[in-house]
Amino acid sequence: MATPLVRTGDLGRIVATYVTSALALALAAAVLPGLKFSSFTQLLAAAAAALLVGALVRPVLVAASAAIGWLAVLLLAFLGQAVILAVALTLIPGVEADSFWVVLAAAWIVAAATTIVAWLCTSGTPEAFTAALVRRTRRRRTPVDDPETPGVIFVQLDGVPFPVLRWQLLAATLPTVGRWVRDGGYRLVEWTPVLPPTTPASQLGILHGRIDGVPAFRWYDRALGRVLVANRAADAAEIERRASDGRGLLADGGVSISNLFSGDAERSVLTMSKIELKRGSADTRRRVAWYLARPDGFAGSLFGAVAEIARERFEARRQRRRDVQPRGHRGWLFAGMRAVTNVVLRDLNTALVAEEMIRGTRAVYVDYVDYDEVAHHAGCLRPESLAALDRLDHVLACLEEVAAAAPRPYRLVILSDHGQSQGAIFADRYGVDLAAVCAQLTAAQVEAVEQPVEGWGRLNGLLADLSGSDSSRGRAAHGAALRVQRRSAPPAVTAGSDLVVLGSGNLGLVYAAEEVRLTMEEINGRWPALIPGLVNHDGISFVAVMSTEHGPLVVGPSGLHRLSDDKVTGDDPLAPFGPLIPADLLRAVSMPEAPDLYVNSSVDQDTGEVSAFEGLVGSHGGLGGWQGRALLLAPPDLAVPDQPIRGADELHRVLVGYLEQLGQRGGISRDDATQVSPPDRRRLTHRG
Repeated sequence: MATPLVRTGDLGRIVATYVTSALALALAAAVLPGLKFSSFTQLLAAAAAALLVGALVRPVLVAASAAIGWLAVLLLAFLGQAVILAVALTLIPGVEADSFWVVLAAAWIVAAATTIVAWLCTSGTPEAFTAALVRRTRRRRTPVDDPETPGVIFVQLDGVPFPVLRWQLLAATLPTVGRWVRDGGYRLVEWTPVLPPTTPASQLGILHGRIDGVPAFRWYDRALGRVLVANRAADAAEIERRASDGRGLLADGGVSISNLFSGDAERSVLTMSKIELKRGSADTRRRVAWYLARPDGFAGSLFGAVAEIARERFEARRQRRRDVQPRGHRGWLFAGMRAVTNVVLRDLNTALVAEEMIRGTRAVYVDYVDYDEVAHHAGCLRPESLAALDRLDHVLACLEEVAAAAPRPYRLVILSDHGQSQGAIFADRYGVDLAAVCAQLTAAQVEAVEQPVEGWGRLNGLLADLSGSDSSRGRAAHGAALRVQRRSAPPAVTAGSDLVVLGSGNLGLVYAAEEVRLTMEEINGRWPALIPGLVNHDGISFVAVMSTEHGPLVVGPSGLHRLSDDKVTGDDPLAPFGPLIPADLLRAVSMPEAPDLYVNSSVDQDTGEVSAFEGLVGSHGGLGGWQGRALLLAPPDLAVPDQPIRGADELHRVLVGYLEQLGQRGGISRDDATQVSPPDRRRLTHRG
């Protein structure tokens, strides 16, 4: 059945927009002395002309801004509506506007009014944004060569623990995911990211099938003599270069959106490892320009960002007023960062994924950081964190609607890269940070790198990928991105430093500032009080180290665990963490990139609370709590292994299997997949 050119919903939207624009112009004329209409009929004509001119001029502005560079994209957001309104007003005789600035103010009054009305009409849901994306998909979709081959959208809900999603399903607070599970046959299963449970290690494993070489979110590179940070463009590119074999998850024509690594995608947007500060992406600028040019795009996100800042400040004050514990500092800087990641970047990512569906792209991997960003500062089970998860459920509903209008069928596969644990910050609980503890035990010169930097990397990636080239505007974007990068960069290791101490959630990394790794015997000879002092600290559960005599070794306050043969002397320091953890630690400690000392914080065995060495209430990176409990939510026709999924490299093989099963890669063809007998298909279960 052919899709009508104009649907009832479109007519309603046009009428509502027209009426709102007319009333907003009347308000603008009342409050702005420099704008006058001689009659109400003239005002109605101006509103109609604005709608018509917008439909004609907006595509031209989008194309021009994408070609010129990033500054034009930003100017389009602020001035595009004014240009459209100014052109419209010139078509109506007798309208008086003293200056362009008056028109600009009137345009923003109109944008604000239409955004508020749209929000009220949808009861605060993103239905208007979804409707715009669906209309664009239906209007612009083109035939693809293989329309019967399903595409896959891999959606990463960053940092969402399996128990949290399962509990939210039981509470029926996630209507989209709940409908998929209860009525659509989706399977929710748990998978285990092995040490360290961080986005860099997990994404490298998921996208490239390698989990070695990443000991934490950031680490000291002995050969380079500096700290590598996974969400800095140059460092991410180097990490991917070391791991990639050219056959990542997205190698066969896939697209990476807003990730740390590309998965060897054909195209990458807002992906850290593919960003070059000297050269931006015209394709990215074109897509962002379309998003910014729409009143329900940038204007909606702008007002949403303001509301998000207000929401964050209210929630932070509420925590202080109620004396919620544990609690961390939540200042204006985090409020602004949350507005970027949880509104602007979320909406932009959704628009970019919709664009790929319009094209019929066969595989897309996108990362939404909303929950992770809030949970870091508020706690993983706090109301504001769960509210962020609810808004992500709306995103999934949006993608589902867009997929229904796309030129090929799509499967939506939902996963998280790790979980999250909660607890008081180490420095708050014990009055001293890990670097100071090491300094007290050694009297050495200690370089500390413990400030959280995840959110800054997202902002830097957005600025860098919008940079133009060979122009003053491009150089301005380049400078802005570099300033953000410097803000988030760790300090250089200064000459004379003896130790470098880094925090990665509740996992501490202690390096001697040398080109070679020190063994336990060498550390004891140089700083005899360091290891005993650490393992006997109330805030530390164990230290992992390489021993000349014993190999990889875990040292606790009253016992040793030799990892090579699981020999335990005294009380086993790994007993609280389960029988599979020794193998994970053996791999982690044996990596050439491993620190001289891995330090894991104490874990409350009753609550699962940990103490992050960074300034975060919710954290991940070490052992304890839910940080090692991630999720996979798969459609009913994609097979889930009978055995537990342990390690991001194993999850990579599962996801590649999905591509094979759907006929996107060599292996099982889609025709063969449809012949799989029912007993081999997993029934609807909740495992974990």
